[in-house]
Amino acid sequence: MKLLADFFLLMAVFCTVSFSAPVKPIPESMEVDRNKALLGQKLFFDPLLSKDGTVSCATCHDLQKGGDDGLQYSIGVGGKKGNINAPTVYNAVFNFRQFWDGRAEDLKEQVFGPIENPVEMDQTMKQTVDKLKKNPMYLSEFAKIYDNGITEENVADAIAEYEKTLITPNAPFDRYLRGEEDAIGQDAKEGYALFKSKGCIVCHNGTNVGGNFYNKFGIFKDANSSSLGRYNITKREEDKYVFKVPSLRNVALTSPYMHDGRTNSLREAVEIMSEHQLGRYITEEEIKKIVAFLESLTGQIPESVKKKHP
Repeated sequence: MKLLADFFLLMAVFCTVSFSAPVKPIPESMEVDRNKALLGQKLFFDPLLSKDGTVSCATCHDLQKGGDDGLQYSIGVGGKKGNINAPTVYNAVFNFRQFWDGRAEDLKEQVFGPIENPVEMDQTMKQTVDKLKKNPMYLSEFAKIYDNGITEENVADAIAEYEKTLITPNAPFDRYLRGEEDAIGQDAKEGYALFKSKGCIVCHNGTNVGGNFYNKFGIFKDANSSSLGRYNITKREEDKYVFKVPSLRNVALTSPYMHDGRTNSLREAVEIMSEHQLGRYITEEEIKKIVAFLESLTGQIPESVKKKHP
């Protein structure tokens, strides 16, 4: 009965999505406070935010390589290994919640997670503030922007403001949506049609082609998840194996895939999703075309990233 209920819910969402514009282009710019963003950029690349001075935000979110680290599980201070795949920081501003389990409401709240996680940066925000207050450059920079100088909230605010700039507009598919017919090839066009007709669009829609609600991993077939997902936060039985649906923006650059990094192959990721989430067979030719569509979601990295970071 639960499986049947999940199926009808999936179809109800599909009908809602299919009669509207299911995917929207990424805006070409975001409104940000430039001074805060520049300060946040310095903090993003500074390993001072970690206990032993070896790990920065950029360690697990390499902006030159898709906004993640390309590892199944990230390596934190002292060589400690995490237990969940690091998502890309690119376009995270468009996600309705942050982290796979959605425990952070926005980018600002998200900042506290990695810094205070004992397996990642292993440092309380109070310790981070104390360190930054010993740095003349940070004392000066924070004083120029914030009336109360360096505080936990202001550190998070600056980093979040920088992360708002990390958007990747003008992907070939975005240009296609804006009327540039030749921006993508025929395989990608047919792949998008399949993406919609097969039901992928039910979960992966909107500006971020995902990132806008939760769903169970393993609707039609047990996906043997290594994590309980939102259950770890809510302790509700119905939240077992439920995760925030990931964005598919720049997905061709962000392997390995799934919350547990179970495959490095985009082709295999499509096959896994079709089997476990849609409960339907998909041919190799269909997979090839869907992959072509997914590859057309690779956007332009920001100008600030092309330049040498502070």
